[in-house]
Amino acid sequence: MNASDAFLERFVALHPKEIDLSLGRVEALLAKLGHPERALPPTIQIAGTNGKGSTTAFLRAMLEAAGKRVHVYTSPHLVRFHERIRLGADGGGVFVDEDRLVETFREVEAANAGEPITLFEITTAAALLLFARTPADVLLLEVGLGGRYDATNVTPSAVASVITPVSLDHQKFLGENLTAIAYEKAGILRSLTPGVIARQDGEALASIEREAARVGAPLAIGGQDWQAREERGRLVFEDGDGLLDLPLPRLVGRHQIDNAGAAIAALRAVPALGVDAAAIEKGLGSVNWPGRMQRLAHGRLAAMLPEGSELWVDGGHNPDGGRAVAATLAELDERSPKPIVMVVGMLNTKDSDGFLEAFAGLAGRVYGVPIASSAAARTPQEVAEASERAGLATEVCASIEEALAKAARASGPVAPRVLITGSLYLAGEALAANGTPPH
Repeated sequence: MNASDAFLERFVALHPKEIDLSLGRVEALLAKLGHPERALPPTIQIAGTNGKGSTTAFLRAMLEAAGKRVHVYTSPHLVRFHERIRLGADGGGVFVDEDRLVETFREVEAANAGEPITLFEITTAAALLLFARTPADVLLLEVGLGGRYDATNVTPSAVASVITPVSLDHQKFLGENLTAIAYEKAGILRSLTPGVIARQDGEALASIEREAARVGAPLAIGGQDWQAREERGRLVFEDGDGLLDLPLPRLVGRHQIDNAGAAIAALRAVPALGVDAAAIEKGLGSVNWPGRMQRLAHGRLAAMLPEGSELWVDGGHNPDGGRAVAATLAELDERSPKPIVMVVGMLNTKDSDGFLEAFAGLAGRVYGVPIASSAAARTPQEVAEASERAGLATEVCASIEEALAKAARASGPVAPRVLITGSLYLAGEALAANGTPPH
């Protein structure tokens, strides 16, 4: 166990609830730390249900291509907590190292003095302290859950707010319908600060527009004020300032065109950031976002499959995420047909039926597996039952490795296309088992 892991264990014990949305506890801690949230670089905050991590990755790639030093805060991590905090540097940001993380954890723990605070709140305070003390040109601040009462929403200002597609997820905390959930996401909008809104369901968009009008936030709405689309193997972005003819993004899947579009719209909404078309194009080709339709061409898990197989990992876990991943699989299958096999593990807080229904008629078999890194995981049997309700042939396995071994034996003469999916926690376990560290 690293020293930082010991701090994280102690932090978990400070509050009985994993999620308790509020700003009071983190604001009190930040005051004790000298208000680092008031000393941050120009900040772009990103909320949404699906695509916020990918949109953040596009923003980072484009900003770094323009020569900017970019801090990035994301969650959850895949393998190590350090992935959540990327510190900007010349030539590209790097994950916080163990020594600096431990030093900062020690400081925030002492300042908190044993007061109740959630793990996300106290670690967000640590991240903001690191960001305030490390010079950078931009901070990309990804919301953890919701927006209005998320611990990241303590920053007094931002240069832009981005809301990616809103869908049903975390209803226990955010509300039972799109109107309520979008209202919580729209809590990041600020007066006179550009709000860049990805394409939304009509109900969600109406909720966001009402909140924007209330606070006085000007909006740039996908499908109305800006467009991102594929034409003849190119990404075409168009807004009131003109048209950009760009290469398709490096990230796989048609949904990534919309995510890239949101990133471009945000950068064009803040001309002072100085990101030109050349940097946008370079960023589209260099972007990296592990665990999202990531192909594992080499490694221990990849080696378990027959020659000619494909092994993919994606952390999608809600119905809209499932539909996006299924569409990407279908697109891959059109170009290069292979039997599709899924290895699925899910949390008991997620709509497993809604997620798996997207793959009906597409996947030939689903192997239900546990998620060792989460106490909230569904059992493999529960995953299998949801798969069967979706009309998918299913087997129960004790591990990812057992599932891949079965897939290899059952593949026959045709090498399969295997997707490990259903949870970012499972994606992280797969990357670790394969020996593929996020970067």
